[in-house]
Amino acid sequence: MPAGFRAELFKLRKRTLCWLIAGVWLAMSLLFGYVFPYFGYRASAGSREIAERVFTQALPAGLVPTSIQGFPLFAGVLALLLGVLCAGGEYGWQTMKVIFTQGPPRLSLLAGKLSALLVLMLVIVSATFVLDAAAAWLVAAVESRPMDWPPPGELARGVLAGWLIVGMWAGFGLFLGFLVRGTAVALGPGLVWALVVETVLRALGPVSAPAEAVQRWFPGTNAGALAAALGVGRQGEPGGTPGVTAAVGGVQAAIVLAGYLAIFAAISAFLLNRRDIT
Repeated sequence: MPAGFRAELFKLRKRTLCWLIAGVWLAMSLLFGYVFPYFGYRASAGSREIAERVFTQALPAGLVPTSIQGFPLFAGVLALLLGVLCAGGEYGWQTMKVIFTQGPPRLSLLAGKLSALLVLMLVIVSATFVLDAAAAWLVAAVESRPMDWPPPGELARGVLAGWLIVGMWAGFGLFLGFLVRGTAVALGPGLVWALVVETVLRALGPVSAPAEAVQRWFPGTNAGALAAALGVGRQGEPGGTPGVTAAVGGVQAAIVLAGYLAIFAAISAFLLNRRDIT
């Protein structure tokens, strides 16, 4: 295992904020995927059909879409924050100069950071599926519903798709951290893009042909489309999820997300290799 990769894993493991973000991530998955749907179903006095539809996703058969439903937007923002922290934090703490004086090549440093960040994303995504599986089993046991678990292939696709979605957002955050050499300034544009710009353009899509054509290639749109391809309810539908859309197909969405991750890594490499440390 390369020394740079081990060092970055060690730093991520020691940062309290990483544990806090992971805890918020898992708590949100439980609350929005199981706690709220279950108690909403139990207390439903109005539209029983919608409540039943949402509750069905909290059963074992709906493990994949329920686990990744928040990845395109909410978990994506948290992944972006981790990426910004991983890169921009080095400049804020004035540790980048110290790192380079120890001798590691700049591209080796970037490779270690990106690899460690992607491993962290995979660990959190896997933990999300494990925790959600336990919650789904509990809900099915309490309500005496069938334990119809998704097949292994579907689970594997769900984990890989979720990893690609949040890995892309983490790579975006890493790129912003290297671009502005800080955390707070980098986080602002990332949040504005993910929560405001793409949301507005998706809303304009049905009434504006140019907006509809452009937003098909945006990272958030393709993240939502990949989630929709795996069964997550689309935004605007009863029980749908914000940020999830079927603007493009699942295959195109996966290719575009992988392309964005590669582009973010390439630009980060250029910035890190060509600019001064300060």
